Amino acid sequence: MVESWKIAVIRETLNKRVISLPDGSSVPILGQGTWNMGENSRTKEQEVKALQLGIELGMTLIDTAEMYGNGGAEQVVGEAIKGLRDRVFLVSKVYPHNAGKNKITEACENSLRRLQTDHLDLYLLHWRGQIPLEETFEGMEKLKIEGKILRWGVSNFDTEDMDELVASANGTNCITNQVLYHLGSRGIEFDLLPWQKQHQMPIMAYSPIAQGGSLRRQLLRDSTILDIAHSHNVQPLQIVLAWCIRSNQVIAIPKAGQPEHVMQNAAAACIELTTEELARLDEVFPAPTRKVPLDII
Repeated sequence: MVESWKIAVIRETLNKRVISLPDGSSVPILGQGTWNMGENSRTKEQEVKALQLGIELGMTLIDTAEMYGNGGAEQVVGEAIKGLRDRVFLVSKVYPHNAGKNKITEACENSLRRLQTDHLDLYLLHWRGQIPLEETFEGMEKLKIEGKILRWGVSNFDTEDMDELVASANGTNCITNQVLYHLGSRGIEFDLLPWQKQHQMPIMAYSPIAQGGSLRRQLLRDSTILDIAHSHNVQPLQIVLAWCIRSNQVIAIPKAGQPEHVMQNAAAACIELTTEELARLDEVFPAPTRKVPLDII
């Protein structure tokens, strides 16, 4: 059982650490991802409870997609937010091949049905496909008029894509760009992150602790990260996540399917890395000095 005072401290911290969106609304700096959820019926109940704990802790932004588990993740989220919908900033994503004017409405309605809600707070184009951007944006604006979504944005767009986006009809109504960003993948710091800051459009970072695999193991076993984690009496993954949100300009959406991991993610918002610690991490995981292709998982 989680101590009530810990929940109170974490919730208070997350209530203070919010990021403003271009339309004047705000979201917590830490949300919850759902990639790989909804793929196994045996873990559904645990996933639902994990999301509900995250909401209780203040990670009220939940990100999902029609692609995740072929809609299974949206169904998990729908179960998790029953009775809590007014506390949640709900995000989902549309496949590129469903982003045309003849398909986007149906795709959105299918997501809403699985999520058991009548609207999305934010709807993202999952990645760029063959549908012209202006056609997708026109569809997004129509969904806004119909009240099915309140805002829209994009995902996995690099700087050139964003330049084209804002030059397109309705493109300046984009709210955010969701991309891969973590300590071991800092490529966006060279040009995309500055571009987003200039246009006052926050980045939403997926896999902020790195996706499972050799890179994640490298991060969580790195001696510098382990040493910093020890000094804060926390887990290495919490240092990696605290680094991602260090500037208060990036929204991170880590995924957690177990209560302990949810608590660790939320508590990372309470970690303040020192200038010296950040410099040590920069030395081991340096910022880019040139343009690199956008990392995508």
